[in-house]
Amino acid sequence: MKKLKPLMSIAAVAAAAALALSGCSSPEEDEAAQPSQEQTQTESPSSEGHAHAADGGDPPEGIKEASDPKYAIGDDVTLTADHMPGMEGAKATISGAFDTTTYSVSYTPTDGGEPVKDHKWVVHEELDNPGKAPLKDGAKVTINADHMPGMKGAKATIDSSTEETVYMVDVDMNDMTMTNHKWVVEDEVQPVK
Repeated sequence: MKKLKPLMSIAAVAAAAALALSGCSSPEEDEAAQPSQEQTQTESPSSEGHAHAADGGDPPEGIKEASDPKYAIGDDVTLTADHMPGMEGAKATISGAFDTTTYSVSYTPTDGGEPVKDHKWVVHEELDNPGKAPLKDGAKVTINADHMPGMKGAKATIDSSTEETVYMVDVDMNDMTMTNHKWVVEDEVQPVK
């Protein structure tokens, strides 16, 4: 029994050291252990195969609220957009209305994902130093929006643009709820019937 005591002591010291070390991590290590925003997003594959965040967050800095939107904040609407499965025909509530230039863009995600074609939509205020709106079709830009994984910082090409009022919406579809979903333009929204 005496020969086992040193081994038991070593095992006890090793276990105590492991417990002590696991309780001592830097704030950076604690943060690294937490799931990122991309990891906590609700999986809702879009037509591009990406996931949108369940909460789209605040509108970008500098965007102007619409002066005379067709749909006001709180209005219930039906979406006609088909940006992702389950969106077309979904009931939604307007959570923001803005006057800006809105772009469809093609880009390669920064996270190594497949190239995304004709993504609808990003607004002028979500582009890095875009200059004066509207940008021409074919213009090269960098996206500052993070609607989907790999979007923020991606190099993109403007496919098309519109000056329609653009809306954020709260929408229920495919057994999930999305708040402040960005974006749908006015011709992708109709009154609830």
